[in-house]
Amino acid sequence: MMSRLLLLLPLVLSLSPLRAQEATSGEKIVSAARKQVGVTLIYDGTYVTLDYPGGDVPRERGVCTDVVIRALRDGLRLDLQKLVHEDMRSNFSVYPRNWGLSKPDKNIDHRRVPNLQAFFKRRGYALPVTKEATDFKAGDLVTCTVAETQPHVMIVSDKKTDGGVPLVIHNIGSGAKEEDVLFTFPLTGHYRWKD
Repeated sequence: MMSRLLLLLPLVLSLSPLRAQEATSGEKIVSAARKQVGVTLIYDGTYVTLDYPGGDVPRERGVCTDVVIRALRDGLRLDLQKLVHEDMRSNFSVYPRNWGLSKPDKNIDHRRVPNLQAFFKRRGYALPVTKEATDFKAGDLVTCTVAETQPHVMIVSDKKTDGGVPLVIHNIGSGAKEEDVLFTFPLTGHYRWKD
């Protein structure tokens, strides 16, 4: 009798309403991004030859895109380096020509905000850009322009200000940080990863 009960225990536990819900994609992205705070301490956009796939610069350094790349890789097991490179190889003409390249470069293409914007839009992840705090969910990716011309990308946090505005996790010059700057810069894109 006891052995029959033990055999049924996994089934009973799987049907239990008290079982913890699996984290959403957004929650996984935020958790992985937050783990970079205090680890990625240096802003460094130096061109580096990377392993492929799965290449990365040393964790203590990087740029805004590296926060996103690592969050998707660690949180969702998705390799933006490989995804962007493969899409650019097949569709190079639809990507920005800002750097004068004649073909994709697996070492840098995924580390450039305009390329990520093109990739996210092509994948159907684009949402309307608004100034309504409630339109932004944890794990959303938001692009903006800083210093009038520099493209930047941030991850929307699950933490909010007292006024209900989500914080963001990003590297804007001194390592990965979680800050209240969502509406500080002109927004240029809003993207949500689809499960």
